[in-house]
Order: sequence, then C-alpha cells, then structure tokens
Amino acid sequence: MRNWGRLSTIVILFAVLIGLGLASCNSAFTPKPTGYFAIPFPEKKYQVFNQPGYPYTFEYPVYANIGRDSTFFGETTENPWWININFPQFNGRIYVSYKEIGKNRFDTLIKHAFALTGKHTSKAYSIDDSLISTNNNINGVFFTVGGNVATANQFFLTDSTRHFLRGALYFDAAPNADSLGIVNQFLIEDVKHLINSFKWRNQ
Repeated sequence: MRNWGRLSTIVILFAVLIGLGLASCNSAFTPKPTGYFAIPFPEKKYQVFNQPGYPYTFEYPVYANIGRDSTFFGETTENPWWININFPQFNGRIYVSYKEIGKNRFDTLIKHAFALTGKHTSKAYSIDDSLISTNNNINGVFFTVGGNVATANQFFLTDSTRHFLRGALYFDAAPNADSLGIVNQFLIEDVKHLINSFKWRNQ
C-alpha cells in the first residue's frame, strides 16, 4: 500500500508537468524589442582651439580633447596640421585632415573628398550632401550617410584658393545605425558647432 501511494503521487506530478508543458506551448510568444543602455549626456559647453601656427581655429566641446595626428595609413602626414578631436566618453573621434591648395590641385581635393564618402555605398542606403555656407565666409559640403557605415557624417571646408580641410566622425565600435543613433545625433550638434565657429587664419 505504501508503494502504491508513492507511485500514485509520482503519476499525478508527472501529469501536472505534462499539463503545464502543453499549456505553455499554446500560449502566445511575444519577443521583447532590442534595448540599449541609457547614455548620460554632458551639458553642451565649448572651448576655442586656437593653437599658434595652425591655419584654422574653431570651437569644440569641453568633453573632448585634441591630439595631433602625425600618420595617415602608416605614412607621415604632409603637414603638421592634421588633428583628431577625441570624445573618450563615447568612443568617438573626428579625424581632421588639412591640405594646402597649390601643393594640391583644388579639383583633385574635391574629387577625393567625394570619393572617400562614396566608398561607403556598398553598406549605405543613402548619401546626402548639402552645401555649407557660414557667417564666417566658410564654404564646403556636408555629407550624411545612411546605414550601418563606419562614418555617417563627413564634411569638407575650403576657401578654394589656399585652404582645404576635411573632417569625418568615426566610432570605435561595430557600425550599427540603431545603437549609435542617439550618440551620433548628440555629436552631430558638436560637428555643426565646429563648422559654424570655424575660421581660417592668415599664416
């Protein structure tokens, strides 16, 4: 009798487990949307980059730092005015390259800037370019690249006679337009502030 009672208990538990399994199979499954970590953004404040000897000046965020870029794909840069504007909090960086018109053909520099942006066409679903014209008489083109690309925002500035500067915002992370979107939008404001505060200096 004791063995029969134990056996009946096991049978009942087994039946309950099967019932729960069948009920869960018939229940609707709703996948959870992909979530990303909340990112605290600092207050927008700017400082001036106005180093002696540089042919340009501009304002950049206080939460960024600037370092000189002395190499380009392993080669020494053609002048000492190439810089990186680093955003350590966001693993982002604006690569800034400068070239002198005269030592370089103006039309070649323009073509090269468009070609560098065009390299992202395989992964981009759109590339929009808009003309830049600021109150400081700075002209150029701003590129917005849509999709999972290494750099979604690029630009060049020039006076068409002496100076040509190109900038590109990169992130040290796998390209993902969704996860980087909110950070990208935050830093885009800083890129535009840089452009609107940009000035050429006489050397």
